[in-house]
Amino acid sequence: MDPWYDIELAIRETEGAPFSIESRAAVGGGCINECHVIHGGEHDYFVKTNAPGRAEMFAAEAAGLNEIGRTRTVRVPRPVCHGASPTASWIVLELLELQSPDDRGMRALGRGLAGLHRVTAKYYGWQRDNTIGSTPQINTPSADWIAFWREQRLGRQLDLAAANGRGGRLLERGKRLMENLPALFAGYVPAPSLLHGDLWSGNAGMTGSGEPVIYDPAVYYGDREADLAMTELFGGFPQSFYASYRAEYPLDAGYATRKHLYNLYHVLNHLNLFGGSYGAQAERMIEQLLAAG
Repeated sequence: MDPWYDIELAIRETEGAPFSIESRAAVGGGCINECHVIHGGEHDYFVKTNAPGRAEMFAAEAAGLNEIGRTRTVRVPRPVCHGASPTASWIVLELLELQSPDDRGMRALGRGLAGLHRVTAKYYGWQRDNTIGSTPQINTPSADWIAFWREQRLGRQLDLAAANGRGGRLLERGKRLMENLPALFAGYVPAPSLLHGDLWSGNAGMTGSGEPVIYDPAVYYGDREADLAMTELFGGFPQSFYASYRAEYPLDAGYATRKHLYNLYHVLNHLNLFGGSYGAQAERMIEQLLAAG
């Protein structure tokens, strides 16, 4: 059964106005979902689809976008609706014409992200679980950040690596690192800041008017250093972004070490999703962190 009729119906019901798809074009959007731009009348939308069992992934994405959007600190695409049919799950988003951020846009993004990180909660975690890529991300609330990171981030990725047949030195040294985590947080207790959670250069853009936009979040409340750390992965952001952020919200000196701990989570996730050389990279990061602790 074609899911597009159900998507049309969901848009009509959510927007409270007639809508029919007049054209649909596939576009690039990553390696997890199929992405399309649909047009009807005076309206255009961005649609991501996946298997029917992925409906909760899209529900969590919509909730995360709304969580960030309510802060009015950094723009995100407005989630229109999400759902599932017997053949597909989907999320429909506001269509934004985006381009790579220029220097002005990156400075604005630095200021906006600092504002986002000043939004805090009583606990680390979030009201619901979500995904990091296509990997389940557990967000059970906790009052202890070190325990949260050990059990719900680093420990879960190491367990996945073991289940995927990765053993030996990676797991042995990873467990040693989990035992030594308190040494990396001496004198530092982070506020539970609202995080994008998956903030790399592929999840940030800029409108034609120069307004920065972030998307594809993996939202939770945690150490803001985790967001900043990921911006340094996979090509990184320009120095103007970091200067702008630090001017608004200076970082603790220990960030220079802890950023490797936070990025280890993402490297292990890539190992579990894609394999390859990420295992050796993870081992190097673990050794570096053990030496620092």
